Amino acid sequence: MIANVHKAHPWHGIPLGENAPELVTAFIEIVPTDTVKYEIDKATGYLKIDRPQKYSNIVPALYGFIPKTYCAEKVAELARERSGREVTQGDEDPLDILVLCEKFISHGDVMCEAKPIGGIRLLDGGEADDKIIAVLKGDGVYGQFNDLSELPEGIVERLKHYFLTYKNLPGEKAHIEITNVYGREEAHEVIQTSVEDYKHSFY
Repeated sequence: MIANVHKAHPWHGIPLGENAPELVTAFIEIVPTDTVKYEIDKATGYLKIDRPQKYSNIVPALYGFIPKTYCAEKVAELARERSGREVTQGDEDPLDILVLCEKFISHGDVMCEAKPIGGIRLLDGGEADDKIIAVLKGDGVYGQFNDLSELPEGIVERLKHYFLTYKNLPGEKAHIEITNVYGREEAHEVIQTSVEDYKHSFY
C-alpha cells in the first residue's frame, strides 16, 4: 500500500523527529563537493540553484535545515539576550544545521537523523541566523561526540571561518558577525525556540 503518492514538502511535511531536540531530522541541501549552492524553494519544496560558488569556500559539512522550524521573533529575542547585541529579527528561514560525518555523501536532497551538539550564533546584517552543529547518528568517528566542546578545536575554527567568509566578495566589508559559540544545551534551546516560532507563524 502506498502511504503517500505525493512528495512531502521538506520544510513543512517532514517530521522534526520524535526525540527532538536530542535527535532531529535534518534535510540536507548541499554537501562539501558541491560547486553550486542549492537551497529549497519555499513555494514548491524542490531544490533550486541559488548561486554558483564563485570562490574557494567549501562547505565543511553536510548543510541543510531542520524541518518545522522557523527563525523569527522568538529566535531574535534569544539572540538579543545571549549576545547583548542589537538584533533586528530572525532571518525568516528554517533553522540551519551542519551535520558532521565520516562518510562521503555524494549529493543533497536527502534526509538524515542528527544529534545536535552545539551551535554558532551569527548575525547577518543584524538578523539572527543560528547554525546548529550536529553529528550524524551512528557515525563511526563523529557519533561519539555529545557537546561542541569535545570537538577538536580545528574543526570548530573551520566552521567559524566558513561562515565568516562564505558570503563575502573580495574587498567587500564583512556583514556577518559571530557573537556566540555554544554547546548542546543551548543548541536544544535554540531548536525549541525555532519550533515555537514555526508554530506561531504557520499554525
